[in-house]
Amino acid sequence: MTKFAIRLLTLTMYVMALVAVPLVTSAYAAGGDEPSPPPTKSSKDKKKSDKSSSIDDPKFIEGYRTAYATIYDRNDYAAAIEQLKALGHEDRADVANLIGYSYRKLGDYKVSQIWYERALQADPNHVRTWQYYGLWQLEQGNRDQAQYHLNKIGQICGTDCAEYRSLAAALEKPTGTGLVY
Repeated sequence: MTKFAIRLLTLTMYVMALVAVPLVTSAYAAGGDEPSPPPTKSSKDKKKSDKSSSIDDPKFIEGYRTAYATIYDRNDYAAAIEQLKALGHEDRADVANLIGYSYRKLGDYKVSQIWYERALQADPNHVRTWQYYGLWQLEQGNRDQAQYHLNKIGQICGTDCAEYRSLAAALEKPTGTGLVY
């Protein structure tokens, strides 16, 4: 009964998210131009730093959308990095993930890795980071690590979410095809 309740709750939350958030799909990446709320923190963590109000800050949201468009519409990754850092919220998973993605697209894999790990430190269940970091692993030739990331995505959102399908499709491609995601 517990597994059934968890699955039902997960499905309900997923459906509600689909209804509440417009879907933005891209051949290059999943995710949207809206940052997700930060993960819930314990009261002890909230006393240290509570930037969760930034999700409601119109200035932050507008800056995030601008950076998002700079990445996915104009492919100007260097400018997007500057825009994202100017938001002053690099400790948010969505922001750190997009910075990591931009560095990866610029070919700076070492710095990209740092930002992906920073995003996962901020939110260990940030599905888009697991997806992008999995694609990073594939680009580095680390198929086993990419598979690990795929399994992690499956644990978080199931095998039918866009992030899972995207990474799974990339893993199906033969090794050495030289594709960059």
